[in-house]
Amino acid sequence: MIPRFALLAAFFVCGLFNASAEPKKDHHVILISVDGLAHYYFDDPKCHMPTIRAMAAKGARAKWMGTSFPTVTWPNHTTLVTGVHAGRHGIIGNNYYDRAQNKVIPLIPDPLFDKVEIVKAPTVYDVVHAAGLKTAGVCWPASRNAPTLDLQLPDVFDQAIFEGASTPSLLAELKEKGIPYWKQNQWCQAGNAGKPQRDWMYTRIAQHLVEAHQPNFLALHLVSVDALEHATGRQSEEAYWAITDSDRCIRDLIETVEAAGLADHTTFFITADHGFITYTEEIAANVVLREEGLREGQGLRLKQQAYALSQGGACFVYILDEANRDAIRDRLAARYRTVEGVEVVIEPKEFAKFGHQLPSENPHEPDLMLSAADGYSFSGKDDGDLVIIPTDGPKGSHGYSPFHDLMGASFVASGAGIKPGVVLDKISNTDVAPTMAAMLGVKMEEVEGRVLTEIFAQ
Repeated sequence: MIPRFALLAAFFVCGLFNASAEPKKDHHVILISVDGLAHYYFDDPKCHMPTIRAMAAKGARAKWMGTSFPTVTWPNHTTLVTGVHAGRHGIIGNNYYDRAQNKVIPLIPDPLFDKVEIVKAPTVYDVVHAAGLKTAGVCWPASRNAPTLDLQLPDVFDQAIFEGASTPSLLAELKEKGIPYWKQNQWCQAGNAGKPQRDWMYTRIAQHLVEAHQPNFLALHLVSVDALEHATGRQSEEAYWAITDSDRCIRDLIETVEAAGLADHTTFFITADHGFITYTEEIAANVVLREEGLREGQGLRLKQQAYALSQGGACFVYILDEANRDAIRDRLAARYRTVEGVEVVIEPKEFAKFGHQLPSENPHEPDLMLSAADGYSFSGKDDGDLVIIPTDGPKGSHGYSPFHDLMGASFVASGAGIKPGVVLDKISNTDVAPTMAAMLGVKMEEVEGRVLTEIFAQ
């Protein structure tokens, strides 16, 4: 059965499409997310990304694009296509704690839910599809079995789910061309070592979609930059290599667009989901709860009074003792403010500022949210007595407060309809979806961002 909110969302999408608008059936928008491509790489002389810089010179870019909290993959990719922050679109983290089931529910990489079950706000591809235009997605988070993606392969690791949620006719075409979608799970299981191969495959799939289907909207997610930053920290030699490799993937796709004769009718949006911070210390937030007498032993316990769920540089704290929730929350807010490496403690009165709803509005929301300082990240560990745990070397993380400068993402728009040489100071990731929609002649209503009209050619 389709959940009630999914039916409402579908109804809402139909209402969002303005019948008086004129969809541009001869125009194409390609959205490429380079996962983890922080804003500071653009002016970093060690960072070799000639294609992206050339696109910016011929088009527009932002010096800093604001992100959604927590600054992790699933919420921010969903914001990029909905134009609203996590509290509105419902993907509040890479996972969440379900109080009723007493367990962590994973959203990344879509192992449990279809898009209509979890995304509560209309996406740009919903609106574009409703306008009669063709849509496609390759490795896009929170898009599994999206009914408004005409052609898709979702960002799912499990091979059976991946193939089952992909467009059957597209899989047949890829098999005939020898593009190895059957390697998806094998390369996912390889971890960082498999991510460059995955990016190569996803780019080949995107090239095929342009050549064979010419979608009006295509979303592509590249993953290797994020992987190598996690392993080695920001602005490492490995991260620079991955950025150059992603730049090559973008160049290949541009060349395909040109060969297909679509260059004069295609607009590229190059974005990222978050920045990166290098850390050498982990904060064991659950150990703090044990010190406060709110947890016993290790792992999830039926009678525990609170649970801390890491979101990388952020942490969600759930209070399970309903009778004493307010008193425990106030006590924990004061306690976490004294913990080394905790930079921001977000109480419910500040949730709206960070784009979230209250737990009374959405039971998946936590009771407190934390953000770490530069050099620290949260750990899910709850064994031992150490609250601060040194790592075995520099690592990379994200999830931190979106107001932290290092969490700013990249944004470049280039191609048909974009004014050359525009440099914007700061924009929001909520601006991306309505701007792409406007480029295709449709309108997204009730978004939190705006159309970046200043980058449009007159």
